[in-house]
Amino acid sequence: MESHPLPHRSPGGAPLCRTKLREMSVPPDHFGFTKLLVADLDTSAAFYRSVFGLQETGRIESEIAGRAIEEILFSPTGVGAATFVLLRYLDATRASDSEVILGFITSDIDALMQRALAAGGSIRRDAQDYSDLRVKVAFIADNEGHLLEVVQQFA
Repeated sequence: MESHPLPHRSPGGAPLCRTKLREMSVPPDHFGFTKLLVADLDTSAAFYRSVFGLQETGRIESEIAGRAIEEILFSPTGVGAATFVLLRYLDATRASDSEVILGFITSDIDALMQRALAAGGSIRRDAQDYSDLRVKVAFIADNEGHLLEVVQQFA
């Protein structure tokens, strides 16, 4: 089993308290995070901050199976929500765009799609109503082509 060190610095560069991170209360055996592999860590982080309002909580420099990595961790977007992580292998020259589809919930799908375009993303499928499910669903791609499903729930 791989071991990964806790974040060693905050977004502003200040050291993080490892003890505080270890003392966080978490339920056992639950889904806790998603890691998206990217080629350009900072540009991708800017995309997710701009489009989804994600807040960076830390950075990690480590290795997985002998390959050096850098990661950016983002705060969960709600109580009980999972953590989103961007991961870059330092030896990777391009991103893979077919390993996962990320799902985001929004209160305004049209505004979100405009933010995605402004941040360097693209529309892969316009929003479609699924009245029987009480949702509107669209597919967009981030700045590196990763597929994102965005859902607006009807009241």
